[in-house]
Amino acid sequence: MLELDAALRLSEILLALAFLQQSAEHMAGARAERWLFAPRIVLSLALLAGWFVPCVLVGLVLHAVVLLHYFNGPYNGGSDKMGMLVLFCLSAAALLPEGTARAAVFGYLGLQVVLSYFVSGWVKVANAEWRSGQALREVFDYSAYPVSGQLRRAAQQPRLMWLGSWGVILFELAFPLGLLGEGTLLAMLVLGTLFHVVNGMVFGLNRFVWAWVASYPALIWLQGLLSGAV
Repeated sequence: MLELDAALRLSEILLALAFLQQSAEHMAGARAERWLFAPRIVLSLALLAGWFVPCVLVGLVLHAVVLLHYFNGPYNGGSDKMGMLVLFCLSAAALLPEGTARAAVFGYLGLQVVLSYFVSGWVKVANAEWRSGQALREVFDYSAYPVSGQLRRAAQQPRLMWLGSWGVILFELAFPLGLLGEGTLLAMLVLGTLFHVVNGMVFGLNRFVWAWVASYPALIWLQGLLSGAV
């Protein structure tokens, strides 16, 4: 299992990759956005290299505030919110002295990630359209993301949509069970990664992959702490 310092460092690396991916998308955009995201690329590269980590994380937090003002909120929804959650928790951990406070901040991140899956599943299972598969069908039919014609035709198969809906619901509701054991957590993290990769490939939600994976070291460390392995 991961020690706290190793888990923090792994999250920093994965978050740097997430920010580099997001920033690279804007470098092909308007000139104003290129100037806006260039500092984030520099800071993310420094974080990836492990240079002056506390200062770099503070710089990324300040830059995140600028982005929130510029775009009037987390314009890319869930992936931006998760990225900021990971960033703020890592920044707090880097600035706090070693001990209980640092561990509590990182544990809080792990619990928030568990809740992000469970609450999403709970909302879906409480929704009749998700239980019937209709909501998933509408995602394919009316999505503004680049869903292929072949996949849109697959949405016309009610049984397939029902199975897909319940597959997502059961995975999200069962995610907290990962904290019960190392093997169970590994299975949940593999499924979670595949879930986000498929969403990225099908709907173009590629930002979600790195944003959520950057939080996974907190789950690995938290599960080890709960099991007494750390």
